[in-house]
Amino acid sequence: MVQEAPWVAVRAAPTCPRCFGPLHGPSVWSSAWRCDAHGDVLPYQPPWPPSSSAIENLRKTSVVPVWLPWPLPAGWLVTGFGEVGDGRSGARASVVALSGPALAQGPADLLIIAEEPGVGLGAAFAGLDGPDPGQGFDAGPPNAKIDVLGHPTALWCVGGVEDRAVYAGEALGNWLWTIAWPADAGCVIALLQLNLRDLRDQDQDLDLPFGAFSPRLDD
Repeated sequence: MVQEAPWVAVRAAPTCPRCFGPLHGPSVWSSAWRCDAHGDVLPYQPPWPPSSSAIENLRKTSVVPVWLPWPLPAGWLVTGFGEVGDGRSGARASVVALSGPALAQGPADLLIIAEEPGVGLGAAFAGLDGPDPGQGFDAGPPNAKIDVLGHPTALWCVGGVEDRAVYAGEALGNWLWTIAWPADAGCVIALLQLNLRDLRDQDQDLDLPFGAFSPRLDD
């Protein structure tokens, strides 16, 4: 039995999902969260260490899928969760963090993000300026395919910060991002034939292996 991490927030206040900068909270004049650089945004909430309690919270609040590859690749662990949204909107973006061995050498980290168009969390983790993958990212043949709820789903490489591999596609009407560190860990996405399941589904009685909290969530 894997001992769960304690249920504590890693960051004290919500931040901008597009730049991870500070936000001005709702006031008597506006109910919106506001970033000085990006205007009104939905808040990126403090991420959670991996635990069954975190999963239950996301299952109750998320409007978008909460994707988890299952079965996990050998040696991989679930290392945290995050969401964008507030009590009024529900979670309009979800992120599941995983850590494990790279196919080459050393450790690797992977974030799997589902989000509504325009939220900007996937682009922020990728190191892109815009809120979405950008026009033309899917103009050519896909660079990888994974299974989503048993259906083959195309992913395309998206330019971003050089130290990571970024793939983006679409599933169930939402953006699907997979972002891996280091850059050569992208082969985990391309070669291991990941099969994504939605943790919101009621038949997800999975014995998940939890690891130490991923610092990637606290970018």
